[in-house]
Amino acid sequence: MTETSLVLAGALALGLAGAAAAQGQLTVYTSQPVDQMEQVIALFNQSHPDIKVEMFRSGTTEVMNRLMTEVEAGSPQADVLLIADTVAMTQAKDRGLLLAWPEAPVAGLPEGQFDPDMTFFGTKLITTGIVWNTASGTPRPESWRDLLAPAARDRVIMPSPLYSGAAVIHVGTLANTEGFGWDYFEALKNNGAIAVRGNGGVRDAVARGERAYGVLIDYMAFGAAAEGSPVEFVFPAEGVTAINQPVAILASSQNVEAAKAFVAFQLGREAQEQAVRQLYFPLLEGVAPPEGYPDPATLKIIAVDPAVIQGQTEEIMRRFADLFGG
Repeated sequence: MTETSLVLAGALALGLAGAAAAQGQLTVYTSQPVDQMEQVIALFNQSHPDIKVEMFRSGTTEVMNRLMTEVEAGSPQADVLLIADTVAMTQAKDRGLLLAWPEAPVAGLPEGQFDPDMTFFGTKLITTGIVWNTASGTPRPESWRDLLAPAARDRVIMPSPLYSGAAVIHVGTLANTEGFGWDYFEALKNNGAIAVRGNGGVRDAVARGERAYGVLIDYMAFGAAAEGSPVEFVFPAEGVTAINQPVAILASSQNVEAAKAFVAFQLGREAQEQAVRQLYFPLLEGVAPPEGYPDPATLKIIAVDPAVIQGQTEEIMRRFADLFGG
């Protein structure tokens, strides 16, 4: 498990409309990469220097396991959750762990990108598609089915839902989509596909040429390409799966005003423009995606009711582990 603590502090006061000045210490539990979160917190502290921020970072599954262990012990430490997917966040909501904030600044966010009960809010759009090593001598993939072809035998790698929230959504979505189902994942296994702990391992294996194809979230592939790796992110013909990295305040938070300031920052233009610099699709209306990205309105997204995946989460992890190991 990876754990990182980060403390940034300053000297000015923050004013919140209709609330007392937000200050003090804030703990964020997140699945966003450490280097990106360091940038996020540094930008947040430029306008909120009286809020000292600490973070714990791991994959969504491990973040939630840690939080639930603390809840069961009666001592949850997080003030804010910033994790991969709405399924995990809905599970936290259903357990009564999230604070409703009816006045949250959601103007400009698309309908359906935040909880109707105002307990969690999407911060960006992250799609899962195929990363291809362009120097591998293999055909460019056009379809998810291409990962089952002879040219892809023993050359496919994917992240495990036992660690990655995006992988839970991807596997759960395809498992419940006509034309895929668990038969698709069994076929991947029979074609020599392997699973690793997280998306970073997939990116690195394909970038190094250890595998020709990977199931990967978009910004990691685009980032590797920008750094000179011979990789391309492919949006398969059938569509991509997607998450929106929601943010929420814990009902047990002792620093609610500071937590509200952080959530409001995440939903605002400054943070959305930073997300674009970090190669994410933004959610806020009027903020353009990164250069070279398609218009989000043109994306074909394969979607399943999150409640279906939520009800199958344990089964998804068990069946995937049975196929690919834990």
